[in-house]
Formats: sequence, structure tokens, C-alpha cells
Amino acid sequence: MSEAAAARLTIDLDTLAHNHAALKREAAGAEVAPVLKADAYGLGIGPVGRRLWAEGARRFFVARLSEGEALRSQLGAGRPADICILDGFTTSAGPRLAEAGLTPALLSLPQVSAACAFAAQSGRPLPVVVHVDTGMNRQGLSLDDARALGLAADRLRGLDVTLLMSHLGSASSPDSPRNARQLERFHEARALFPEAPASLAASAGVFLGPDYRFDVVRPGVSLFGGGPLERPDERLKAVATLTAPILGIRAVSPGEAIGYGETVTAQAPLRVATVAAGYADGIVRAAKGGGRAWFAGAPRRLLVVNMDLCVIDLGDTPATVGEPVELLGANALLDELAAAAGTVAHEILVRLSPRAERVYLGGD
Repeated sequence: MSEAAAARLTIDLDTLAHNHAALKREAAGAEVAPVLKADAYGLGIGPVGRRLWAEGARRFFVARLSEGEALRSQLGAGRPADICILDGFTTSAGPRLAEAGLTPALLSLPQVSAACAFAAQSGRPLPVVVHVDTGMNRQGLSLDDARALGLAADRLRGLDVTLLMSHLGSASSPDSPRNARQLERFHEARALFPEAPASLAASAGVFLGPDYRFDVVRPGVSLFGGGPLERPDERLKAVATLTAPILGIRAVSPGEAIGYGETVTAQAPLRVATVAAGYADGIVRAAKGGGRAWFAGAPRRLLVVNMDLCVIDLGDTPATVGEPVELLGANALLDELAAAAGTVAHEILVRLSPRAERVYLGGD
């Protein structure tokens, strides 16, 4: 039974399909391989993965081995897919990778050696992704190490290289010269593995143009409505809508503080509503002051964010207890809430709490 004061998170899988189609159009022939890290950005790896499979996705990326196992289980035997583990390969993980049919990304020469040894021991080829660092300086083989592999084919004995990949560090800033530098280095890496499909672009990179798309693109946050420039993009729609009911309405006199401390003080007479959601439900506390909720057809200042409650400025708009307020969705936009909190859309999504009642639209 639903609680009267519970927040509700509605996840619209038809809108997810819309965004997937928009990304396919932008990819212009490149394979669209969704990234479903962190439980599909907090929105449920099972329902999200199954819907994307129904929309034609056959290759997926996750971060953790456990995420890959969960996605394989949720897809089931009737939905075969290539699932890549971005964290890399360890010998101890080999049996689990093999049992679930998962493809590890290789991030270093020691990982390559360990993968070769595991393939020899198992007696069958091991599918792998080779990840080359082209300038993000986070994960992946150096170009020198990639050259060492490319010039010595025996070092990849027993491995089936299904993809060559790298990751852009400044794709959300299209004018950054870092993008062009990484592209040039990726071409160098690709020349070393000419038979493998290639992938450089994630969400923002898809929109950088055809030079960056190669054979496979790996969108993540844009599937859920995050814009490629970290601001709203009309081609992408909000998949997640967080609403919560009004618990109370009150007038606040000038000079009176609202909530804890005295950082929020009424400068003029205010009429405010207390809403049944807070940072325990995923509304980042840092969004107070700059964030906007949506109520009765207009944006409303987000004045206070506490653990279980937030306070919005109603102005003169009529309101009653129990009416829902949109805290995230088609009007309270993901990228705008992220900007108000000084963060990115990815963090807003993965912080959405399981405390909110979840409702899926357009599922299987």
C-alpha cells in the first residue's frame, strides 16, 4: 500500500525508447551500445535493459562485474547480448566472467597477460575489449603499451578482440582542443588493431560529429535525458519524474528564517509549501536557492532541502495539501537541477533513492 506522503519516481520507458531512437539518428549508422552502469543510472537495470534490448540494443556496457551478472540475469536466456565490463580483468574474476558470458575490457599489460593465461587454461578464446587511454588519464593502456600489443600478435594469443575503445574527457565542451588530440591518438591506436570495431564516443561524443562516432557509440546519461552540453537538449526527454505531495502551506514574515540555521531568510512576505521529499530521496541539498521545482504550471524556487522535506516558494498560486509537486521531470529539468547543485546530471540520477515509490510506464 502506498504511503500518503511518499515521493513517487515514475520511469517512462517509452521516453527511454524515444531517446534511444534520437541517439540512433544522431549516430548515423554507428551501433548504439547503451551504458547501464550503477543500476542503469539508478533507474533499474532490468526494466531499462529489457526495453533497450526490445529497441534493438545488442551490446551493453557496465562498470562492475556484479552489474554485468545482474544485467545478464535480468535479460534472461531469450535476450542474448554482448555485455562489457569496464572495470577490467582479474584472474579471480575469470570464472564468473566466463559463466555469465561477459566481456572484460583490458586496461593494462598485466591484465592482457592474465586474460591470455585464463584463455589458455579454459581452452577456448576469451572475448575482450582493448581500452586505450588517449588522454583522459584515468583508465586504459598507454599508446606505447598498445603499440607493444599491436606489434606482437602472440601477446594476444587466445583473445578475441571484439572492440577497441577509448573515452573522451571533454566531449561536453565541443571547442576544447583536447577532443581533437584524443581523436588523433585514437586513430593511431586503431591502426594497430585494424580488424576490430572501434568506439570513442559516449553520450556527449555522439554529438561531436561523424569523425568521433566510428563503429560503436556508448551513450549513458543522454539515454535518460541528460543533454550533451550539460544543459537541456530538445532532442532528449526526461525519463525520470520525481514528484512528492505538499504536506503543509504557511506564510512567512519578512526577517523570519526558514529551516535549519539562518541561511534562508524571507526578505519579503512569503507563502511557502513544505513538500514530502528531501536529500534522502535524491534531491541534492546543494540545489537549494538555485533549483526550481514545478507546480501549477510554473517553476517554483527551491528554498530549503532537508533530509525528508523541501520547501518551495508558492507565491500567490492556490495550493492544497496533498497536491503533487514535480521535483524532477519534463518541467523540473535534470540538467538544470544539476547546474543548480553544482554537479552533473549523472550524479542527480544515481542519487535517486529507493525510498520513493517506483512506477514504470511502457515496460514489458
